[in-house]
Amino acid sequence: MSNIRIVLVETAGARNLGSVARVMKNFGLKDLWLVNPICDRFSDEAQHMAVHAPEILENARVVDTVPAALVGCHRAIATAGRIDKGEMKVTSPPKGLSWLMQAETSAIVFGAEDRGLSNAEIQHCQQVMRIPVNDDYPSLNLAQAVGVCCYQLQLLKEGLRENSQCHENLTSQIAQDLIESAPIDLATRADLEACYQQLEAVLLKIGYVYPHTAAHRLRKFRHIFDRANLSPSEVAMLRGILRQVNWATAHLD
Repeated sequence: MSNIRIVLVETAGARNLGSVARVMKNFGLKDLWLVNPICDRFSDEAQHMAVHAPEILENARVVDTVPAALVGCHRAIATAGRIDKGEMKVTSPPKGLSWLMQAETSAIVFGAEDRGLSNAEIQHCQQVMRIPVNDDYPSLNLAQAVGVCCYQLQLLKEGLRENSQCHENLTSQIAQDLIESAPIDLATRADLEACYQQLEAVLLKIGYVYPHTAAHRLRKFRHIFDRANLSPSEVAMLRGILRQVNWATAHLD
């Protein structure tokens, strides 16, 4: 599962961070990215909880923003405890992670312990995933949430079945779909973000959106294009159209 990246946003607890490193190594994941971390990955607490996985903390990439953590990724899925994400598609771990594994490089994004992910952070991902839990206490510890996702990835990787016939059929079918799916030539998140920025600039210029409505309208365009699974050549074509529109509006009589 070397193509799966774990992204943690503003992690505050060193013990949580160390526990994440440990559970990642338990399931064979190595690629950890930290967005503006609050705690010190080299602290005694983090190193102690990592046990035999200190190299995951040492090799972690530290960046300032979610888009920076998704550079090189073709698909990204956000995790959320709440389900009120508006137009964003909310999926389950088996379905969401199966979809994620079909891309060459993907990321699972986890929010800060005290607030989760903001809507602005979530919009950089194509889907939102929610781990089903007891509604009376739906807040999972960060390391536990990462562990659940790592375990589900392992199930999908090995095609394992659980005792429950319902879950057995679901896991088996998703694993089979994953095996039969050919690699998809997808544009990276960085390429799509550049396209979205260019689209916003053009729409503002021609008056289709206004500064106070641009963010809301652009979310709709993001959802449309994210569902389309655009290839690099398709993104290049769209950006070429936008450049031509920009040129044409600058040369109107």
